[in-house]
Amino acid sequence: MASKNKKIKGGVKSPSELRLDLINGDWVVVATGRAKRPEDFKGEERKKVKVPKKKCPFCNIKAQEEPTLVFVNGNEVNFKSWKDFPGNWTLVSVPNKYPAFSPYPSLNKRKEGGLYQKMNAVGYHEVIITKDHIKDISRLPLERVKEIFDAYQKRYLGLMNKRFVNHIFIFHNHGPKAGASLAHPHSQIITTYLVDSALRDALRKSETYFEESGECIYCKMNKHELRVKKRIVFENESFIAICPFASKTAFQVTVSPKKHLSYFEKITEEEKWQLAEAFKIVLGKINKGLNNPDYNFYLRTAPCDGKKYDYYHWHWTILPKTSIWAGFEMEAKMEISTIEPEEAAEYLRKQEVK
Repeated sequence: MASKNKKIKGGVKSPSELRLDLINGDWVVVATGRAKRPEDFKGEERKKVKVPKKKCPFCNIKAQEEPTLVFVNGNEVNFKSWKDFPGNWTLVSVPNKYPAFSPYPSLNKRKEGGLYQKMNAVGYHEVIITKDHIKDISRLPLERVKEIFDAYQKRYLGLMNKRFVNHIFIFHNHGPKAGASLAHPHSQIITTYLVDSALRDALRKSETYFEESGECIYCKMNKHELRVKKRIVFENESFIAICPFASKTAFQVTVSPKKHLSYFEKITEEEKWQLAEAFKIVLGKINKGLNNPDYNFYLRTAPCDGKKYDYYHWHWTILPKTSIWAGFEMEAKMEISTIEPEEAAEYLRKQEVK
């Protein structure tokens, strides 16, 4: 392995690798010259910002906007006013008090000086909050993890047909380095009129590959990973979790359905249980193996703009925060990872979690 000072002719260390991401065409650097052993990441200091429960705005849930969704132990409950709010709630979705996107009757597209373009940031911004003040997803019982994916699906379905909604982001920030302003575990949903450029590029490349080969590029990669086995972190009947060949960060994990599925919102009950199991175990392995790092995870699924994207394959990406972008990464848009994905996957596989 390159990270163990592999040599080539003349006693020189083997060079770092450039790896191509087949989906977005980006190159990433696996920097074997500065490589770390997997256990080195675990020893790094992790500082967390702790907010007392009594001062937490998510524990004092009635300080939030009125919920759009309320769950009690896996069951959605009717909600009319705060008078009816159940004290034994286990998950709620509420409008963000400080939204990045807000409902508005018009986009008002306009130009400035005949050159610059702008429009209103029209959309919806919600926060999905689990009740426990401390426990992250890996420490929740499986039924509570499945409840989170129930909420993702229900709010997606509730928002997708609203005016000016063409794309829906679902993401989760864990820890201050990942952008979480509050320690209480929560996810966010943002709807936009625009489809972001990264997804547009991925859709374009997926469509081109499908037209040329008659096959989904994600399915092709999953078949390869299942055959070679060396980058798999976890799999069950419905899902595969891998450290991608061209991982953008150390210990990046992608969780995707084994069968070809384009639209997350069409996920079945059984698939949600399987996805919940995959997330609970994979995040448990990351937390144990890397000493509870900050991380982000987010969904990539086909837009809800009315067009057909049967060639696309939805998936989740988990990105542990093990390094900070410096000048090269920002200027070249080329990430540097300090561990080979194969070694990262092997290390995570070995982590025993319940």
